[in-house]
Amino acid sequence: MQAQVHNDTRIRQLLSQLNTVIVGKAQQVADSVACLLAGGHLLIEDVPGVGKTTLAHALARSFGLQFARVQFTADLMPTDLIGVSIYERGREAFVFHPGPVFAQVLLADEINRASPKTQSALLEAMEEKQVTVEGETRALPEPFFVIATQNPHDQLGTYALPESQLDRFHMRLSLGYPDRAAERELLRGQDRRALIESLPAALTPDDLAHLQQAVAAVHTADPVLEYLQDLVAATRSGRWFLQGLSPRAALAVVRAAKAQAFLQGRDYVAPDDIAAILPQTTAHRLIPVRDAGRGPIEQVRAMLDAVPLP
Repeated sequence: MQAQVHNDTRIRQLLSQLNTVIVGKAQQVADSVACLLAGGHLLIEDVPGVGKTTLAHALARSFGLQFARVQFTADLMPTDLIGVSIYERGREAFVFHPGPVFAQVLLADEINRASPKTQSALLEAMEEKQVTVEGETRALPEPFFVIATQNPHDQLGTYALPESQLDRFHMRLSLGYPDRAAERELLRGQDRRALIESLPAALTPDDLAHLQQAVAAVHTADPVLEYLQDLVAATRSGRWFLQGLSPRAALAVVRAAKAQAFLQGRDYVAPDDIAAILPQTTAHRLIPVRDAGRGPIEQVRAMLDAVPLP
């Protein structure tokens, strides 16, 4: 009980700190924290100027982890991310100089402005927590998160992320425009960049490891798993989507639902946790059928309405 109270206090402090930076987006902030507590990578997609990079930067600082930021551009090369071996005359040998991917948090800003070749350089890192450079496998730090931002695909100079890479992101979020009250607070308040620079670390790496262990221990009963399997089966039926969810995607939903329940102060997953987290964890993995007339998120919500809760 005492450990749970301590966990609750740390989570409240973390969320409160993030909500002072990202104003009026409490749900998106909570979802992003759930994603990282579940051990997943996070993709934030929206138009420029609504706070994608600010949220990513605030998350990295608040989680108390070493981080590196890379601005993705069309001329960014895979070696710019992973690193390269350079011959050093003094040592008479090639010495590996690690790239920014060797950070606990890699902030990949505007990831879809880089070429597909550079985007694919992240695949092994995101899935295996390691990179292979010149035939040698090098482990990445523990933990390792990618927090990526991307602009809508119809904007100039963007490349669509391949399905294989989208599948590596545990969640995709969209911030949207702030409401009038939140925007007024932004206009009156301190510059966001200065505010981020002054943020203390709300957690230590050890705190994060303990919280992730607590999330993994959250119980998921068979009726809840049955409900999730009903939803997964619905995605594969051909009625809603061209192609259904994979077992890996279903596991991602379970981990995210455990984190969602943990943030609500519970040690068990309820069906509502599955429903609440499903659009964020699956919509970027799904393509609606041609006559749907809805986007992926709206189609997931329509499917949720059609599949009865247990």
